[in-house]
Amino acid sequence: MVFTPVRPGRVVLAVLRGSHPGTTTGLFDRCRALLCGPLLRVLACAALAMLTTHALAATVRPSGPEIRAASAIVNDDLNEQVVYERSPDRPQPIASITKLMLAMVVLDAKLDPLERITIMEADKSLVRFSTSRLPVGTIATREDLLLLALMASENRAALALARSYPGGAVAAIAAMNAKAQALGLNQTRFSDPAGLDSGNVSTARDLAQVVHAALRYQTIRDDTTQHQFDLHTARGVIRFGNTDGLLKRREWNIDLTKTGYINEAGRCLVLHARIAGRPTTIVLLGAQGHYTALADAVRVRQWLESPHGRVSSAQ
Repeated sequence: MVFTPVRPGRVVLAVLRGSHPGTTTGLFDRCRALLCGPLLRVLACAALAMLTTHALAATVRPSGPEIRAASAIVNDDLNEQVVYERSPDRPQPIASITKLMLAMVVLDAKLDPLERITIMEADKSLVRFSTSRLPVGTIATREDLLLLALMASENRAALALARSYPGGAVAAIAAMNAKAQALGLNQTRFSDPAGLDSGNVSTARDLAQVVHAALRYQTIRDDTTQHQFDLHTARGVIRFGNTDGLLKRREWNIDLTKTGYINEAGRCLVLHARIAGRPTTIVLLGAQGHYTALADAVRVRQWLESPHGRVSSAQ
């Protein structure tokens, strides 16, 4: 074989020019056979695989809505299926979502809704300094306090309801825990009636069951979806609004809703609404940012109304 110094691009030609007759022709034939045979098939398969991957990427359905809540669950209540979940069984503080359970035990006790209850010093939170628009000395009926606890998430209203429960606040909390157990909520427990204690914990899956239970109470459905209420007091009229801003939007058809917030819980939201013509439960826990939970609910709704929504229930 003759190998003379040549430029790198000509080394192959130098090798192919062998000293034996037919060497060049034989090597060229083998190279051509290789390019036209197995190698060509490998290259063709690789190209086809790349095209298929891009095509699938363009048509694959998203796995769920792009939410920022730490824990969530979305149930299609028509066929009782979970269509989306994120860490649904992780216990965490639930803040004022607690008030749904308080409302149920107060209504279960069948107490006089028109009984007048006075807001007292004892109704100021001992857990943390929370704001309230109900001054000590305010007198309101039990049904009005229940409305304020559910609609405006008034903590003093909730604490007054628990204090006036038969046996006091301790008995009210015990009833809340007993009802949680009766509903099969094994990861739910309550330490205070308003949700100010971070010891009030539950999971997204458990809270979906709380929503379903609360839906059986017409008073809770009405109170949680009322837009505003004027409380007439000796000091004048105090106007309260609903903490769920989604009720102001025409595209939402909400049957029940409750918001919650303390530092340990982040922004929390549970609601039951008709979305894309189907009854739907949404639970969002641990969202950071004042409006994040509400924005997450909007993203869930848009996803459910899109062609990609309710993938789980369709399969």
